[in-house]
This record gives sequence, C-alpha cells and structure tokens, in this order.
Amino acid sequence: MGVYLSTPKTEKFSEDGESHNLRYGLSSMQGWRATMEDAHAAYTDLDGSTSFFGVYDGHGGKVVAKFCAKFLHQQMLKSEAYLVGDIGTSLQESFLRMDEMMRGQRGWRELSILGDKINKFSGMIEGLIWSPRSSNGISRADDWAFEEGPHSDFAGPTSGSTACVAVIRNNQLLVGNAGDSRCVISRKGQAYNLSRDHKPDLEIEKERISKAGGFIHAGRVNGSLNLTRAIGDMEFKQNKFLPAEKQVVTANPDINTVELCDEDEFMVLACDGIWDCLSSQQLVDFVHEQLCSETKLSTVCERVFDRCLAPSTAGGEGCDNMTMILVQFKKPAQSSAPAEEQSSSNELADSQVELKLERSDVYSSVHKCIFCFLNVHSHFI
Repeated sequence: MGVYLSTPKTEKFSEDGESHNLRYGLSSMQGWRATMEDAHAAYTDLDGSTSFFGVYDGHGGKVVAKFCAKFLHQQMLKSEAYLVGDIGTSLQESFLRMDEMMRGQRGWRELSILGDKINKFSGMIEGLIWSPRSSNGISRADDWAFEEGPHSDFAGPTSGSTACVAVIRNNQLLVGNAGDSRCVISRKGQAYNLSRDHKPDLEIEKERISKAGGFIHAGRVNGSLNLTRAIGDMEFKQNKFLPAEKQVVTANPDINTVELCDEDEFMVLACDGIWDCLSSQQLVDFVHEQLCSETKLSTVCERVFDRCLAPSTAGGEGCDNMTMILVQFKKPAQSSAPAEEQSSSNELADSQVELKLERSDVYSSVHKCIFCFLNVHSHFI
C-alpha cells in the first residue's frame, strides 16, 4: 500500500521537446504518496538518429529508478550489439546490466549519490537495507571499474524499479519492458499495448518463479512483491545455479519491435499509477480529446494526472506516484512509390506479421481477426 500524505502533492514537473520526426511532453507528480519514487529519461537525439524514452517506477525507495534513468540508456549506447545495429539485444543486455552495476563498492557509491536518506550510524541508504556478503564473482566488463572499499561485497539493493523504455530509429520502434509500467500506441484512434504487465497471475511468470524456488501467495511473489520482473530487488535473485533471466524475479525484459506507419498517431509510456485508473483505450481516448484543444503535450499529461488523482486515499486507486511521457509522431511526406508497388509491399509485410501487438479492448480469441489488416511486425524475446 505504501504511506500516504494527509493531502496530495499536486505540483507537476513537466517538460517538452521535439526532433525532426516527433515531439514529446512529459510530466510527473508525487500525489498522495509520502515520497516520489518515479524517474524518467527523454532524449530526442540520443546518437544522431535515435530517440529514447523511459519510465522507471521505483518501489521500496527511489534510488534504483534514478539509477536506471541515469545509466540504462548509456549502457545501451555502449553495447556491442547496438554498435552493429541490433537495438533489441542491446536493450536486453542493458536491463540485465543494471543489476550487475549496482553491486559492489562502485554500485553502493553510485546509489548513495542518488539517494538522499543515509543513516550516518549504519551507513545504510534508503532502499539498501539488505546487504549479504556475495560469494560469487561478478563480471565487470566495460568501463564500470571495480572499486575496493568497505562495501565491496554489497550484493545490491532490496529496493527495485520497473523499466519501460521505447527506442525510435527511423520507422522502427522498439519497446523494452520489465514490470508493470506500460507502453501503448494509438493507431487510428485504437489503443494497442506494446508491452505486457508482468504480474504474478501470468502463467509464464508463475512457471519461472516456481522453477527458481519461489512461490505466489496472496497475489504476490513470495508473499511480498506484486510484480514479477524488475531491476533491483536482489533478495529475489539469489539462486546461484540459475542465470539472471531465470531468477524468481528477473530484470530480463520483453522486447517488442514495431514498424511505424502513417496511421500511428502517438504513444504513451506511463507507470501503473495511471493504468490503475484508466485502461489503455480510455487513456488513448482521453488524449485524443485533449489534443483537439491543447497543443502542449506536457499539459495533456498534467490533465491525465488531474483526471486520475483520487479525492481521498480510501479506495487506493489514484493515490500512487504518476509519471507519463506522451510522444506524438510527425507525419512523413507522402511516398512517391507507385500505388501498386506499395500495395504489394504491404501484402508481403502482412503475410509475415507475428501477432504480438495487442489491442487493449479485445480478448485474445479475436486477435487474429483484428490484426489481419495491420502492417506491424513485432516479437517478444
């Protein structure tokens, strides 16, 4: 549940930006929560041809979310896979790399810089309350240098964070997700989920948790955590005989790849403080309505918060931290290719589509009927 304030903090921290092919607005609000544990990242020009957006929803403290906002996109850029154009693999490696980087003296030091609550007697940082000695070696490739010090055996934080990021290069959109933050795209007014909420009721998550020695109780992992994938949460990642992606809780993301088309209007990345209050389609409808009269995208995000904020903490919903990034795609110039050639190309793309892009307001039994007309290619790793 978390600790609530007597009155919500409704101050909003917002920004806007744009590039040649998109513009964005974002905002964050603490709300009823006693602390703000969300973080975000937005770069329209990450390397000259790539845009990056990320939402990080912390739990048990804010330091892991802030760590991801600072370092995850940097690690993606440094990845060998990224340098050869394999953005999906670089994203997956970067998610898993966050856990590695938060261990040891260097990890402890970086987290302590990002945290603001340090007990001067115990030296414990907010969210870093569990620090057993690590008996296995840690790979320290790249420039994340090993440091000797009193926290050399720090095994990482018990606090954690979701991570939902979107990378755009030309007409390709890649979404990486671990946790229950969500990315949704609006295509001709219809909402399609580009990520999957990692909750304990998913069969694929239950199977991994059970094989790793964990259990689900009262809808929570080991009776504690209400999501099944996250960065951090090291106490759930202690099975020495399993790789990182098979631990009770894993940072291993789903990766979804989509080819953008002229029918794509905007996408939204938001933490569960929004999705607890609005379905994907409801949010898309609300954004469409607001865009009829408002051109500043951060203002639209702020209005979503006002729509979701609960009048009291009695019900729980609408009481969480809220962070949202709204990315609007600029329409490209019409292609000069002959209509017959474009039709043939579309038919070929349709024949190769993998039906992983989910319309939010229909059940899986009718997915095949819906996606036969979509020119979308996506896959989950």
